[in-house]
Amino acid sequence: MIAKCVKCGKPRPVEPLTYLCQCGGIYRYETDFKYHEGKYLDNYPYLTNAVSIGEAQTPILEMGDLMLKLEYFSPTYSYKDRGTKTLISYLKGRLPAGFKVNEDSSGNAGASISAYGAAAGFDVNIFVPEKTVASKVKQIELYGAKIHKIPGSREDVSTAARTADGYFASHVYNPEFRDGMREISYEIFRQAGRLPDFVFLPVSAGTLILGVISGFQHLLDSGEISKLPTFVAVQTEAVMPLCAKMNKLLFDPKAIVPSIADALVSREPPLLDLMFQAMGETGVCITVSEEEIIQARQELASKGILVEYSSATVFAAQKKFRGTGKKLLVMTGNGLKNL
Repeated sequence: MIAKCVKCGKPRPVEPLTYLCQCGGIYRYETDFKYHEGKYLDNYPYLTNAVSIGEAQTPILEMGDLMLKLEYFSPTYSYKDRGTKTLISYLKGRLPAGFKVNEDSSGNAGASISAYGAAAGFDVNIFVPEKTVASKVKQIELYGAKIHKIPGSREDVSTAARTADGYFASHVYNPEFRDGMREISYEIFRQAGRLPDFVFLPVSAGTLILGVISGFQHLLDSGEISKLPTFVAVQTEAVMPLCAKMNKLLFDPKAIVPSIADALVSREPPLLDLMFQAMGETGVCITVSEEEIIQARQELASKGILVEYSSATVFAAQKKFRGTGKKLLVMTGNGLKNL
């Protein structure tokens, strides 16, 4: 299993370690083996060892015709640990202890990279937007990472991390992070009994939805399932580049409109075209308003389920969705991150 450039098709070189092809294209892994029921490493053959800080299978909560995949039952309390485990495990096999790794993040990815990076012995530097939620910054700092607050847009933060000394351990550009999300699909397959008809996912940079689609496609190619579920991408009305592209809506990425869903802030995601292609003709994209997000979070909390606002978007979206069938919602982050 190797990573290839989505633009020119060339394989990723062994040396030097890089996250972008010389042509400027993004690398992507393609599975060339059948799904394995066994150990984690069996489905990630490019890894020799896995950095672990106590991951476990996250539960699925049944609520009538809804299934909630509680991804916040992860070591740093968000789904980002799926991709970080894969990325940091890959980097540990390529970089020496103490090496400087840099990441840009609005919070959850930064916390995850900080925790796994600390376990791997790296010098972790996290570049965050100037107005990042204080509780998320504190979590990152507790893992021992250095915080760099950057004014300006989300893209300005990314530029600062990319140009800093060290390796750019971007959760967006490095293909291992996206590929690590396949594990969510495998768990749903093993846990759900009957696969859901619809899988709802909050979308920002695109790593989650691309990885989950890839995982289900691998199960289909391996003969484990007979068809793919319909994937429902969810974005806020404030930040909706994918929904605008899919639904032919007007969206100005330069017009900064704040949203309470602070983890869904990527206005010009580098993976937008890949997301659009992956969603194909059957995927659906739904936007939700600030009021709908707040109401959805409160309704979930009244049922004993505390999620961050960005996770609540999928609960809000399913209420507007007209399709019939079993719906699975991926709940991405713990609500304690937004108190």
